[in-house]
Formats: sequence, C-alpha cells, structure tokens
Amino acid sequence: MNFVGLLGWITSWFGLLYVLVVFLPPGFILLFVVPLCYCSYRLVVQLCYFRPALRMRRIMLTYPWQVLRRTPYGLTDHPEVVSKHYGWFEFSNPVRAQHRLPLVFPRHHRTEWWHRRMAPRAKPVLKAGIETIWFAGDPRFIGLVAVPGRKGVRPRRLHVLEQRMALPEKERCAEWGATAEDVERSRRVGIHPAQF
Repeated sequence: MNFVGLLGWITSWFGLLYVLVVFLPPGFILLFVVPLCYCSYRLVVQLCYFRPALRMRRIMLTYPWQVLRRTPYGLTDHPEVVSKHYGWFEFSNPVRAQHRLPLVFPRHHRTEWWHRRMAPRAKPVLKAGIETIWFAGDPRFIGLVAVPGRKGVRPRRLHVLEQRMALPEKERCAEWGATAEDVERSRRVGIHPAQF
C-alpha cells in the first residue's frame, strides 16, 4: 500500500503539472501552487513510511503472531522506561511469564488511532477495540502490535514497539534470560543488542 500511495502522489503531481502546462493559461499558476506543494509534501511523507513498513515485515517473518487479551497499557510515563515515549504495552517475558516488560511507541507519528483507545477517559466502546491485540516479537527487544481485522482473520493497525528500559543491554540479555538464539533473531529484525 505504501508503494501504491507513492505512485499515486507522483502521478498526481505530474498530472497537475500536465493540466497546468497543456490546458490552462499562465494566469492559473497561482491556483496550482498549493496542490503541487501538497503533493510534494505527501510524496516525502510517503517515502518515510517505507522504513517502518520494512521493519514490520522483518518482524512478521521472524516472529509468529500471538493473540493476547487484556494486555496492560498506558499513555503515562512508565516508571521503568527512561527515554521519551508515547504510550506503552506490557508483555510477559518469554522465559519468565510472571515478569512483565514494557514496550513503548518510540514516536508519536501514526499513533493517533492507538492513543484514542488507550486514553484513560476513552469510552468503553473505544477501549474494547484494543482488548484483544495481536503481538509478534520478543518483549526483550522489539515487538509489533495489531488489532484483529474484520472477522478476526487478518491483523490491521500495525505499529512497531521498542524496548527502552534503563538497564544496559548486556545486563538486560542476561537478566531477562535471552539466549544467543534470541539475540540472533533480534538481529534479523534489525536490533543489535550487545554481545553477552
């Protein structure tokens, strides 16, 4: 879909320019400045979507989907996370189920849908939209969240979450029970934890 959007904005830009040059007199140039600038802006924005989309694809190829219900979440600062973030979900450590690890939205970009449902004052109807989530990843490194699509068959509203806790990476891997195989899988996704 990112590629289709990119082609659409390129086509729109050239289409507007073609109409302006071929069919309209020079007096209409000012009317076309704003649409041409907007198409240029959307083209750049669309290019920025490719990197997260490729990371999502790598996560889905590396980790299986899990369907989780009533996963703890919040928009406030998580006490264990040091860097700036825009909301979090807590997932069980794959090695120790009672130990929960927060993964955060590292950027505010494209999180509006999630934030409306995670807000403390959100209506129950909205909160029900994230009662069941799909998760792919390892909460010790990175994860991908999504909500069930129509009929619960396919994931939608995909978003990458990252690990941003204060522990140094070597201590993290050892304390959270990450094996060399877990570290290697995270490297396939694009995360490069320190060797342990």
